[in-house]
Amino acid sequence: MIQNTQKNCAQQAMDFALRHGCQSCRIGLYASNNCSIDMRDMKMEQLSQAAESRMQIELFVDGRYGTFSTNRIEKNELESLIKNGIAAVRYLQPDECRQLPDQQRYFKGKQPDLQQFDAAIDQLSPESKKAIVEQNMAEIMGANDKIISVNGSYSDGFDSGYMIASNGFEGESKSTGFSVGIGVSLKGKDDARPEECWFESALFYNDLIKTGIGKIALDRGMRKLNQKKVPSGKYTMIVENLVAARLLAPILDALNGNALQQKNSFLLHQLNQKIAAENLTIKDEPHIPKSFGARMFDEEGIATVNQPIIENGVLKMYFIDTYSSLKMNVSPTISSPSQLVMTPGKRSLNEMIASTDKAILVTGFNGGNSNPTTGDFSFGIEGFFCENGKMKHPVSEMNITGNMIDLWHHLIEIGNDPRLASTRWIPTLIFDAVNFSGL
Repeated sequence: MIQNTQKNCAQQAMDFALRHGCQSCRIGLYASNNCSIDMRDMKMEQLSQAAESRMQIELFVDGRYGTFSTNRIEKNELESLIKNGIAAVRYLQPDECRQLPDQQRYFKGKQPDLQQFDAAIDQLSPESKKAIVEQNMAEIMGANDKIISVNGSYSDGFDSGYMIASNGFEGESKSTGFSVGIGVSLKGKDDARPEECWFESALFYNDLIKTGIGKIALDRGMRKLNQKKVPSGKYTMIVENLVAARLLAPILDALNGNALQQKNSFLLHQLNQKIAAENLTIKDEPHIPKSFGARMFDEEGIATVNQPIIENGVLKMYFIDTYSSLKMNVSPTISSPSQLVMTPGKRSLNEMIASTDKAILVTGFNGGNSNPTTGDFSFGIEGFFCENGKMKHPVSEMNITGNMIDLWHHLIEIGNDPRLASTRWIPTLIFDAVNFSGL
């Protein structure tokens, strides 16, 4: 954790920078400690423990800007780094858009408890962590002659941050995370070796699901045996909640201020325009306790608020930091999303499958890309062919192609099942008339 002595050192470093030529300065302290255990077939493969602390110093000198980082947080060394940093920044070209935010936009006041940190992280023994992995691996070891190998992992850790800015910001954050996962490799037809995994995550140890993970991984893997090719064509596409956020990622990238400023976004000039079907509403809700994306301020110290990103298919905001806002001469918002919440529907995955005549259920993406300027995409997928409301067989070697805006206009239903162990609460999604290439 970040100690008071380190905070005092950060304040001294900022004061030193301001006395020696900086017009403004921002300093961040970051500390983390992470543990991971990896096993294969009930044997330990790797145990690692990593701790890191660093200070990031941002210097604003005569209209120029530079950033420097060090893990040696000692007064004498910081003063030398800052002196040399100021001299180096003066060699850069001026950029008047490099400024600290308007101090009126900073988060101020007492920080409420968003329930991000579990003190139990310091009380867990390596033996107890290893036992969780062993228990889940034991659920399926030898359970089926199709199993080639079983691997398991456990990880936990904490991250803490402290930031100050010379125009009046001070803020602190800390969070923990716990995760356990099981993967299985199976004998398929001929040389096929289908693999599948399952994982659970939580911010608090007592909230972590610690059993049944191996069984889920094996069940999902067994479904993938005997894959078959499916003819190319337009199909209804059902995207499982576990991977649905993959289709949202290009949208979020296109909303980033840097992409907009560089004219490298297919959503440029689309504010208040309809970019998706009317049933799509996504909000940023940063103050939900125990959510992975909860925070009171963004990377610049700007206070976060509940706000719509897309409302009834209409784009309502971009993610624009101070620099991008000055470059584009537009109002800033926040630098990045916090906890994104897609308004859910009423039906489960199984109910949605049962309602389709012919569809492809996508359970994974295998490579591919999306053009940030045009929104055109091509992704490899894995999943299942569904017919008459039932999953018939797994599919192999298929791609989906199209354009992101066109795809989201073809969103016909949203499920009721977001995965909450994520900063993106995206349920199962159904799109119609999606181009699939196979046979």
